Amino acid sequence: MIAYDTRLGTVNFSDAYLSKLIGNAVSTCYGVVGMAPGSKKQQFMHLFSKKYYTDKGVIVRGNADSVIIEIHIIVSYGMNINAIAKSIVNKVRFTVTEMTGVKVEKVLVKVDGIQE
Repeated sequence: MIAYDTRLGTVNFSDAYLSKLIGNAVSTCYGVVGMAPGSKKQQFMHLFSKKYYTDKGVIVRGNADSVIIEIHIIVSYGMNINAIAKSIVNKVRFTVTEMTGVKVEKVLVKVDGIQE
């Protein structure tokens, strides 16, 4: 949970909200076929549930000052992975900063697979 105080009160963002926000932003990027499970918990959920979760493959760490985001993706075959990663980093930084006001310190994009 990320929380910070304003003159009107306290603003709280749950980790689930941030993960879903980031997952939706990443899934709309060109060249991204899907998300891969990033943590043991996500891998366990993927084994027993075939339902698609928007927060699958997104790990958020940090506090109200800055966050570090780790994203596990599957890309389309024949695409420029460097261009896809740069696009994801820019979109995630912009989306999180605009929607929450929290500074994004680092975005780690990990390609876990390639699909035709």
